[in-house]
Amino acid sequence: MMQKGFAKGFPIMVGYIPIAITYGVLAKQAGISLTELTLMSVLVFAGASQFMGANMIAVGAGAIEIIVATFVLNFRHFVMSLSFMNRLRGSALKWKLPMSMGLTDETFAVTAIHPKEANMKNGMFFYAGIMVTAYFSWVAGSFLGGVVGEIIPERLSQSMGIALYAMFIGLLVPSVKKNKKIALIAVLAMLINALCVQLGMSTGWAIVLGTMIGGSAGIFLLKEEQA
Repeated sequence: MMQKGFAKGFPIMVGYIPIAITYGVLAKQAGISLTELTLMSVLVFAGASQFMGANMIAVGAGAIEIIVATFVLNFRHFVMSLSFMNRLRGSALKWKLPMSMGLTDETFAVTAIHPKEANMKNGMFFYAGIMVTAYFSWVAGSFLGGVVGEIIPERLSQSMGIALYAMFIGLLVPSVKKNKKIALIAVLAMLINALCVQLGMSTGWAIVLGTMIGGSAGIFLLKEEQA
């Protein structure tokens, strides 16, 4: 079953490695050591949060600002974990704990389309195969990116900063296509962030407020229409 999980996780690995390399280069550019940026991937394992964390470190944000911002950004994991754990209701706690740590947007999506394995003998090994493949590809890619960041010209590594914005735009565009109101939420969050910076607030807290207020606006703007 684990080999089947490795096979299903292979497309995630193909997508993770180049993004992880980019993260490693940007983190090195932000002044994070090779050991620190690799440990961040080992302990945090959250791509968008790591990108944002590296960017906030680069602009001099404080630890509390980074922690709060990444907590808000990763709040969706509570919902994903509840959904996934409900599927594993009959499984032992020794499986649930490590599985919850391996959940990302991509691993959740792949496991969601294979719900039957949860009730199969050794089905947990299938899910473990997916998550192990994703995890080690991300960590390895991050380490490689950090190494590359040490040897490539500084001008080239700085130009890769555009990857941060490209990644978030890539995440935003599909959602905007489905619902135009999401574009309004994104614009609102950007305006709040810009206003906070203009008022003299630190970049880190400006990001936190923009994210929280923009996300809160979505509660009202994205209410499901009554049938």
